[in-house]
Amino acid sequence: MADPTPPLNPDLLSLRTRIDAVDRELLDLLNQRARLAQEVGEVKKREGSVAFRPEREAQVIDGLKAVNPGPLKSDSVAPIWREIMSACRALETPTRVAYLGPAGTFSELAALGFFGSSIVRVPCASIDEVFRSTSAGAADFGVVPVENSTEGVVARSLDLFLTTPLHIVGETSLFVLHNLLRRENSLDGIQAICAHPQALAQCHGWLSNNLPNVERRPVSSNAEGARLASVDPSLAAIASDRAGGEYGLHTLAPAIQDDPHNRTRFAIVAHPQRQPQPQASGHDCTSLVVSVTNRPGAVHDMLVPLKEHGVSMTRFESRPARSGQWEYYFYIDLQGHPEQSHVATALTALRGVCAYFKVLGTYPVDVH
Repeated sequence: MADPTPPLNPDLLSLRTRIDAVDRELLDLLNQRARLAQEVGEVKKREGSVAFRPEREAQVIDGLKAVNPGPLKSDSVAPIWREIMSACRALETPTRVAYLGPAGTFSELAALGFFGSSIVRVPCASIDEVFRSTSAGAADFGVVPVENSTEGVVARSLDLFLTTPLHIVGETSLFVLHNLLRRENSLDGIQAICAHPQALAQCHGWLSNNLPNVERRPVSSNAEGARLASVDPSLAAIASDRAGGEYGLHTLAPAIQDDPHNRTRFAIVAHPQRQPQPQASGHDCTSLVVSVTNRPGAVHDMLVPLKEHGVSMTRFESRPARSGQWEYYFYIDLQGHPEQSHVATALTALRGVCAYFKVLGTYPVDVH
């Protein structure tokens, strides 16, 4: 009987051999980098400095993108090097990261995208628990959703910035793809759809058109909805591909979010006594929460220092102060870093016209 396996093309065999050689060379270079990272870790321990510097990692990635000759796309450089830096950082000290769990949430994906996979995962039952764990030192960092391109701000996260000592040291944005998941591979017999309230809102149009009479049941996270659907055949869930794989669910309908460009922005938070404010990286954001006295022209006066000193405002949100006096807190994002003189001057002037003033954090942002 003839051998059914066709002979390997000599050109393909030669290319594979060369790729294997390059892979071994890459592994050797990565281990050289890891040994240098260990030496850096020893220096940091002697100095008492922190292991993770988000502005330094942003500068490394920006520099590599700038000199990338291709054909590797520059957008691929960041995730590759984040994994490399994550693995090297883990040799210095384990990084504990809290996020809204269980396994398979978009918060977990955001944490892995920002820190890389070489972290100690600390899944939490609620956003409140993420703040508590990070404040208490059970986690080095927390990852919390702060804004969605469809539904706007995540109010609970903004409110907790007022009552906890944590500050923002980084941010990441995630493309959010919602899928309808179920243990049974059929739409028949679904009695309820379980998901986080934000996800239910982001899929309102699809659900109204396709499952108008099915109960929409809010739960603590999309992954928790997937877990519930995995043990109850009458339930379906709205969650990520990762959650579907984690709990063995069928995808009944992919990408059911109403906005095809649906994205969620996450803040990386830490305790200022354990993780200092990042230094200027060249493309930074400064986040504030302020309030002004309830008088005519107060909000106008609050914005004047920004205009006078040439500081651009990229975000402006209001939240009730819950004082019963129709007062508000204003959440503001500014372009720049307090190490820049015009930003520092504007912040000093702004502080002078505010009844309440708190810098939530200054951190590098991805401009690519």
